[in-house]
Amino acid sequence: MFFEHAKMLFNPLLVVHNHSMQRIVCLLLLAVSSMAAEWRPLFNGRDLSGWTNVNCAPSTWSVRDGTVVSTGVPTGVLRTLLEYENFILELEWKHLEPGGNAGLFVHSGAIPVRGQPFTKAIEVQIIDRDHPEGIATSHGDVFSIQGATFTPDRPHPKGWMRCLPSERRARPAGEWNHYRVECRDGRVTLAVNGKEVSGGSNCVPSKGFICLESEGSECHFRNLRIQELTPARPPSPDTPDLGFASIYTGVDLSGWKTADPAGWKVNDWILESSTNASPLWTERRYQKCSLIVDWRFPSGKGEGAIYVGGKTNDAIKLTASDSQWHRASVYVPVAAGPIGLVGGGAHFANLYVKEAARSAK
Repeated sequence: MFFEHAKMLFNPLLVVHNHSMQRIVCLLLLAVSSMAAEWRPLFNGRDLSGWTNVNCAPSTWSVRDGTVVSTGVPTGVLRTLLEYENFILELEWKHLEPGGNAGLFVHSGAIPVRGQPFTKAIEVQIIDRDHPEGIATSHGDVFSIQGATFTPDRPHPKGWMRCLPSERRARPAGEWNHYRVECRDGRVTLAVNGKEVSGGSNCVPSKGFICLESEGSECHFRNLRIQELTPARPPSPDTPDLGFASIYTGVDLSGWKTADPAGWKVNDWILESSTNASPLWTERRYQKCSLIVDWRFPSGKGEGAIYVGGKTNDAIKLTASDSQWHRASVYVPVAAGPIGLVGGGAHFANLYVKEAARSAK
């Protein structure tokens, strides 16, 4: 009977001219949808089907006893294959050691932004320590990161786009915590262990992928489930940076070879070269691929290069007069060959390849 009345109340043929009324109607429709939507698992308890490892090592993310386990190394994310816009997400999380750090991202992009291991997103903090000045807490901060924006429900003491929780409800390391995140029409709210404590509105972007974050320490996640208030969907073909695969693990030089390994240092999500480092080459050969590489010279000057398809092809020269991160994004239609990095003191990050689809014979 309720839904019959709801259909009458929200007749799609009615025209609502006032913008505020349009927003109210939209929110009420989403509320009705949430009552009808069914919960479904976002994690099947057996493997990571439906998720993709964006920029971590193969060993970073695993499944153990029905739980998603993150080692915390390197810093990076595991994200869903589908995009979500209006939904209710519930999960439980637990840090193993005091002071642990991790996170949950909503409305996320496909890969990290330039010079960072994080995507553009709205972050729901999962951490076991407070900032000594009270500008960040372990009890459910919600904030925009890496170019995303939103309006926090309460002003932050530093003016940041970060909502601090209204009360302290998180349990310490070694105990499970429950999060309920609701995203509706550009608004996000967080309930910690049964009570809403933080949130914000005017999220930009207001749709995208859902991510679990690895950041320095082991963290466990379980009982991930979602109510889709609007149906999830595969990303559109024109989604930026879709289809790229990381070729750097963040923990070692697996998949690479060099005459002098001492010239290269694996520093979490950053790959560092010495000024006299020997070239570093992928063991695998690539053909007709798109390549993304972030690079910088910490000294503020230097010269390096990227080879695609082996040394017989022209190099992509890397020169800079500053210490900022830069992003090289190129398509190279060359014969099969390895990808090479000539360091010269450069730091590299976010190394991604997307191979062109092979035509059927």
